[in-house]
Amino acid sequence: MRKSLTLLATGIVTALALTACGGSSTPSTQATNTLDPAKPVTLKVGASPVPHAKILEFVNQELAPKAGLKLDIKEIEDYQTPNTALSDGSLDANFYQHLPWFEDQVKTKGYKFGHGAGVHIEPYAAFSEKVQNIKDIQDGAKVAITNDPSNQVRALKVLQVAGLVKDIKEDSTVLTLSDAQNPKKLKFSENQPELLINDLKDPSVDLALINGNFILKAGLSTSKALAVESVNNNPYANFLAWREDSKDDVRIKKLDELLHSPEVKAFIQKEWPNGDVTPAF
Repeated sequence: MRKSLTLLATGIVTALALTACGGSSTPSTQATNTLDPAKPVTLKVGASPVPHAKILEFVNQELAPKAGLKLDIKEIEDYQTPNTALSDGSLDANFYQHLPWFEDQVKTKGYKFGHGAGVHIEPYAAFSEKVQNIKDIQDGAKVAITNDPSNQVRALKVLQVAGLVKDIKEDSTVLTLSDAQNPKKLKFSENQPELLINDLKDPSVDLALINGNFILKAGLSTSKALAVESVNNNPYANFLAWREDSKDDVRIKKLDELLHSPEVKAFIQKEWPNGDVTPAF
């Protein structure tokens, strides 16, 4: 089952909570130690619509039934709600985040979460509707960039490889860049990651750096980008996350196993042959 839930974090959490309290037939972790294809058990998973929910839908249709598992997939547009809903028990797991974001969320919000190994990487990329080559970005150009710290430094590294900024550190932000680091005097406009696609269309914006899942959702491709993040030794692989008190839940263990199966790897490679989504295993 795949349900679309968009924006308005509090509304989504409320909806998920009501569902969670509505008499689910899913056995508790303590009640089941094995999975039986004849009696599939449900796992409620929050995910970004693409590619995460699409990958989960493949698992749900092709792999989960034989494993005794049924996925209730909740599509969530923003980056805050999946962890909020996981923490309060409205979700059993989520699939949308990478390690730097995960670690920042755990540190700043006190979440008690665990996570699996990376499943896939969505390269970060820079797009422009004004120029055809990154070298044509002029001094003082306006650059739209995420306001999320863990992804902002990622975006700055893309600009560094492209030669637009220099000496980017792990704690660099657009607000702390020195003149030496920003020799072209780029003017940065911060926004929520899901809104950067809109910024790309803003006539005042010369360049926009966009998260991979929103690139896919907008129907764009990294093949048309002016600069693309390398997937080699990339620390931003997305993974399945769960509450620490669910670490022994056989449903979660099985889903994490299925997400790292040869079938999922082949599906990703077939669905996104140009590398917009790349297996991390």
